[in-house]
Amino acid sequence: MSWQSFWPPVVLSLQVALISSIVASVAGIAAAWWMSRRSFLGKILLETAFMLPLVLPPTVVGFLLLVLWGRQGILGRTAEWIFSAPVLFSPWAAVIASIVVAFPLVYQTMKVALDSVDKDLEDAARSAGASEGKVFRYVTLPLTMRAVMTAYILGFARSLGEFGATLMIAGNIPGKTQTIPTAIYVSVDAGNMPMAWAWTAGMVVISFALLLVTGGLRKKQ
Repeated sequence: MSWQSFWPPVVLSLQVALISSIVASVAGIAAAWWMSRRSFLGKILLETAFMLPLVLPPTVVGFLLLVLWGRQGILGRTAEWIFSAPVLFSPWAAVIASIVVAFPLVYQTMKVALDSVDKDLEDAARSAGASEGKVFRYVTLPLTMRAVMTAYILGFARSLGEFGATLMIAGNIPGKTQTIPTAIYVSVDAGNMPMAWAWTAGMVVISFALLLVTGGLRKKQ
């Protein structure tokens, strides 16, 4: 058991989860609001695409991200041209993988919450001259604030536990891209059970606390 080796994956995992959950929450809330207030041809197909990372095997998600963000992919070439460095096998690759897998949870949670908002309240605000932005900010968002918090926590928890896609596009470089899930995998494979137990215990405690808070928020809704 080495505390010096214990902390880097924990710190990186928390950093990745924090960044990716914020991005996934903003994107998921915006997409859920837009989809819940619009009706157009192909809506069901787009919504299915939004939810696809939730049911696809992590290796499939990782492979698709590898193709898109690799040096031959359009997103990978663009990012490398802008930042003068490849995205793959960097901490940002772990962030991208976590955003993709966390987005469906945020989207679905917010979609259900937004569908339950009384449309008469929004229409009353519009009739008083409020723009769509103000309707969302002063009417819709306050009515769904607990759902927003729940969606963020679920996104954070999902980002924290991401393994398959992260391993494929970020790798498992100690001190650089090694997160808690990949560290546990390597420790078990190497027979280092004390370190594996330490990281596992940390994940259990963090996940239990997040689910406890989420359960409390849902109970209040």
